[in-house]
Amino acid sequence: MRTKDTYLQARYKRLTARRGPLKALVAVEHSIITAIWHMLTDNVAYQELGGTYFTQRDPERVARRAITQLNQLGYAVTLNPIEGTA
Repeated sequence: MRTKDTYLQARYKRLTARRGPLKALVAVEHSIITAIWHMLTDNVAYQELGGTYFTQRDPERVARRAITQLNQLGYAVTLNPIEGTA
């Protein structure tokens, strides 16, 4: 079964940027094997964390990274929170 917007896809994309596609693939394979081991050992079903797992885990890091990228492109950035979402 092929799915999009999964934890493993997000992990692969994050690792590809730093390590390259082959090392990222091996790391994701290791994550799959580790998940299977835990599923078999603890007798639990797989829980998909979702493609936004890393963003939800540390949203401030995502914001800092976006600001840094925009600064590198020559933009001055100020953040103003949207009313009602915080």
